[in-house]
Amino acid sequence: MSRIGNSPVSFSEGTTVSLVDGIVTVKGKLGELSQNVDNSITISVNENEVVLTRDSEDKQVRSYHGLYRSLIANMVEGVEKGYEKKLELIGVGFRASNQGQKLDIHAGYSHNIIFEIPDEVKVTTVSEKGQPPLVVLNSIDKQLIGSVAAKIRSLRKPEPYKGKGIKYVGEYIRRKAGKTSAA
Repeated sequence: MSRIGNSPVSFSEGTTVSLVDGIVTVKGKLGELSQNVDNSITISVNENEVVLTRDSEDKQVRSYHGLYRSLIANMVEGVEKGYEKKLELIGVGFRASNQGQKLDIHAGYSHNIIFEIPDEVKVTTVSEKGQPPLVVLNSIDKQLIGSVAAKIRSLRKPEPYKGKGIKYVGEYIRRKAGKTSAA
């Protein structure tokens, strides 16, 4: 029994959810998102909630039930509130700047890294004295912003000895002791 799939997705008055030919479209004040839904899942849109039901107890269909419920809930939250990811650059000389959708990162390599950000994601960089540089990503698409943030982080993953690298704000880096001198 899918407990996630059985709970309805509620949305506010400014948001509309429509279903046409197996494609769910969610429109809100921040934008519009659409998702293709498998035909083994039945979707009914009431006044201010979406209810998903399945027509079989097959293992794959049960997993689709919870998956599509979560995807639609993420779409509703995205068009109503939006998503934000913050990454910080830890290291001497590490910095980031952006010109439009191009992110220029200095991360300890012999060259700068130019990273092209998709148009659906808005990027800003913050540099304050005494604080590590921040890269702030905003979008209505949770999957896309998570993917972009993971790609930026993979350019220089935090290392376990000094913690240098690109990490999410609030991420805990497990530290290693390093070498000890022989007495």
